[in-house]
Amino acid sequence: MFNHLRVSAPGRLCLFGEHQDFLGLAVIAQAVDLDITITAEPSRDDFLRLHLPDIGQEDAFAVEGREYLHARDYLPAVARVLRAEGYRVPGVKAAVRGTIPINSGTSSSSALVVAWTALLLAAATGEAADPATVARLAYRAEVLEFHEPGGMMDHYTSAVGGPLYVDCCEPITCTPLPTQLDGFVLADSLVRKQTTEMLLRTRVFVREAVALLRETFPDFDLRTTSWEAISDYAEQLPERQRRPLRAQFINRDLCQQAHRMLTSGQVDPPRLGAMLLAHQDQLRDGIEISHPQLDALIEAALEAGALGGKLNGSGGGGTMFAYAPGKQEQVAEALTRAGGRAYVVSPRGGVTVEMS
Repeated sequence: MFNHLRVSAPGRLCLFGEHQDFLGLAVIAQAVDLDITITAEPSRDDFLRLHLPDIGQEDAFAVEGREYLHARDYLPAVARVLRAEGYRVPGVKAAVRGTIPINSGTSSSSALVVAWTALLLAAATGEAADPATVARLAYRAEVLEFHEPGGMMDHYTSAVGGPLYVDCCEPITCTPLPTQLDGFVLADSLVRKQTTEMLLRTRVFVREAVALLRETFPDFDLRTTSWEAISDYAEQLPERQRRPLRAQFINRDLCQQAHRMLTSGQVDPPRLGAMLLAHQDQLRDGIEISHPQLDALIEAALEAGALGGKLNGSGGGGTMFAYAPGKQEQVAEALTRAGGRAYVVSPRGGVTVEMS
């Protein structure tokens, strides 16, 4: 039995592969030092009681979970998933606090689910669980339980840490990258985004295009086929499908170029910045998930000396980040003047569990 538990899980930046993890493609993500922290102690009954002062809420439910009250009732979902996996979670009293901007594309919900999953696993077993196990169960609780369209990038990056190359083709593989990346400034546009709608639109249009291509090009593979090999076929697709499909090909190849650079350990900052901007071009013009305020923040960052940047997360609002090694403070000031809420962020590891 534990006396006290403290668990912390980080938010993340998606460097490359935005809107590609749920298509079975690879992503490169970086855990950063904005986090969700949960502290807990045993309770005297079989209930999980949560104090959430950041959002002014309290919650309580039995250790086996409850019938969901709404479409994102993630905290009891974790309890139900662990119960289904055979874990017997004891009652706890917990407090949840965070520094990640909420509903902004920086993985606040996934960090919460990862932290809560890690905490309940530690309470049930008396030890910290393997990060990959935490990620798998957190993904099941947040995405599969609610039939949402998201991928696994957020859960693995928050649980394992980064920089991380996540190949999202089953079975999922996660490879830590040897290069420590720093110099990032995150900014919240303060424009509320619609995560599920954005993800669904991307998934539907691209999957429709892939299905049509396979009817006439049986060997088509979104992971390996070159655009040149299917360009004649793609020209027959409706514009609403062809344009985002082409963007996915470009972003897929950018992710692989970045993977080669970061694996080599020889980072060329101007080239990395240009690749981030090329990724953003496709997110804005091809997949059409940017927002005028995000575009304005990126432009302000570049004018202040950033080498590159892109939106962060599902798009349509939320956050962006700038890559500005050595000029983080100047860029943060510029982003604030442009109407954003800026955070100079640093890399950090994955979920941590402290038990006494």
